[in-house]
Amino acid sequence: MDAMDGHMDSISCMTKNPNHLKDIFSGAMDGEIRHWDLASRKTVRQFHGHQGAVKGLTTSTDGQILVSCGTDCTVRLWSVPVAGGMELDDSIDHSSEPLAVYVGKNAFWAVDHQWDGEHFATAGAQVDIWDHNRSEPINSFEWGKDTVMSVRFNPGEPNLLATSSSDRSITLYDLRLSTPVRKLIMKTKTNSICWNPMEPMNFTAANEDCNCYSYDARKLNEAKCVHKDHVSAVMDIDFSPTGKEFVTGSYDRTVRIFRYNGGHSREIYHTKRMQRVFSVKFTCDGSYVVSGSDDTNLRLWKAKASEQMGVILERERRNHELREALKKKFRHLPDIRRIDSHRHLPKPIYKAAKLRQVMLEAERRKDKNRRAHSAPGSMPVEPMRKKRILKEVE
Repeated sequence: MDAMDGHMDSISCMTKNPNHLKDIFSGAMDGEIRHWDLASRKTVRQFHGHQGAVKGLTTSTDGQILVSCGTDCTVRLWSVPVAGGMELDDSIDHSSEPLAVYVGKNAFWAVDHQWDGEHFATAGAQVDIWDHNRSEPINSFEWGKDTVMSVRFNPGEPNLLATSSSDRSITLYDLRLSTPVRKLIMKTKTNSICWNPMEPMNFTAANEDCNCYSYDARKLNEAKCVHKDHVSAVMDIDFSPTGKEFVTGSYDRTVRIFRYNGGHSREIYHTKRMQRVFSVKFTCDGSYVVSGSDDTNLRLWKAKASEQMGVILERERRNHELREALKKKFRHLPDIRRIDSHRHLPKPIYKAAKLRQVMLEAERRKDKNRRAHSAPGSMPVEPMRKKRILKEVE
């Protein structure tokens, strides 16, 4: 729909304001944070202070406090202005000073706030739990010596959080316990995690092997679903407020929308100018998707590409409902299914997908040959939902 420029460096992270539908915050690799108004596509305010890349952003439950962290080893708390009714003038520098600055010993790579509470967690050399009014962490968790890359609180259980680390692990923590709960080690690194807001026991992990994996936190020895289609590492993931869909951004310069139980994407977005996508978010009403990429731009997309914008008359609404009903009724027909699922792909993505298909087919053929020339039962068939998991540690 639109591209919002203003940043001078790559956009590394984004967050939504849960109390204001049209507010979104973005952080860049040069340390700049911007508060955007999606209705006008303009910057409301700039937050300067970080001396390095901003790696994590989150907002408090009431939407009045913005928490940021970065590679300069600091966590900063900012006061969020009310966007409604503000005069947005490009000639005025709407800058702000932090409410508090907390200094850590190591660089921070991610931050997330409790859905209902006063605590927030930072990820880096360890997982630290902070309070708004304390300059030191109130609790710290550590399992191994590898860097923690992402952290997400559970929407249903405020004391439960999940993290992913550079040692290819996904770890579950409970704030009521002094030690981590469970750890899952995969064959490749997980870049980001997101819980399903409608089914809080399930989460989806964006992985380096081009796939996303949905897990049940109660049963981590097998993925519930494997979501394929990307041809490069998946960098970020975010669920729709309905929990029925999630959006992913990838190193292959595309944004895809998946159904929560679908193996393949239902929609793909790309432009000639858009580079590697490092951050994606659904808006709070689920109608739009916002992506932040390496080319310094935020882009606003419709969650349903063919959806009509603006006021819809009653006759138009009935006409749309009739068309959707007809598509649903005849979707089993090959021609209807082909038209409905066809999406234009850029030539590099199309070629990379073909090459990846050839590689996967060769791998399957090798496994089949090994199994045929091995003792019966020595090489059991392993489903894709279990194949990428190395072990589970409790």
